Amino acid sequence: MKHTPITAPRLGSIFSALVATATLALMLLPQAAAAHSLKELENELSGRDKYFQPVNQVAPDFTLIDASGRTVNLADFRGKVVVLNFIYTNCGDVCPLHSQLIAQLQSLINISPMKDDVAFISVTTDPSNDQGAVLTAYGEAQGLDPSNWTFLTSPADQSEDTTRKVAKTYGLEFTEADGVQMHGLVTHVIDREGHLRGRFHGLGFEPVSLVTFANALVNDVHQSGESSEDDPDGPLSWISNLLGGSK
Repeated sequence: MKHTPITAPRLGSIFSALVATATLALMLLPQAAAAHSLKELENELSGRDKYFQPVNQVAPDFTLIDASGRTVNLADFRGKVVVLNFIYTNCGDVCPLHSQLIAQLQSLINISPMKDDVAFISVTTDPSNDQGAVLTAYGEAQGLDPSNWTFLTSPADQSEDTTRKVAKTYGLEFTEADGVQMHGLVTHVIDREGHLRGRFHGLGFEPVSLVTFANALVNDVHQSGESSEDDPDGPLSWISNLLGGSK
């Protein structure tokens, strides 16, 4: 598969205009999330964002390599919340858009106190092409911050479909036909203990939904509890209003 990689457009001016407000909002997120249970937040997200799916299962582990050839396991990120997606660099349509969305999420999280507690992982499903410098160049082109983003592939001595099999363990099928891979788009969120806790489907979910969910996992919001009387609409409404993105 030899195609010219397509670079996703830079972040739009509307998103840039939200950064200053988002900084204040994200600084206050721990206090907002702490007053609520994770189950309450999951229910609220499910009601407000149709692209969110709560999950509670052990995240399938994998052993792959990064752009420098270093062996990387999912278990290496234990103690951090992981935002995981599957793409390939020669994808000419939805993959660059997915990467742009990940870059937006990363920008929001990295201006907050969560930066050191959240890791972003992209896994290529075209390891024969996506190795070394190709991975690095793709991240730079998409505006992804390497400080907490890792692009993984499989070693050359493993089968071509190794990473597609990893994607399948996460519920995603990448089917190759005529040099193109047909696939869905899902952004997975894994908690500090290595449990898959949520899927955000497609490109239509609200970035604030994932950021709020990641914040709850970073701050180890408890599994059950009563709603705060001081904030009856819940943390998602609070942070959405502050960001100017309430529905």
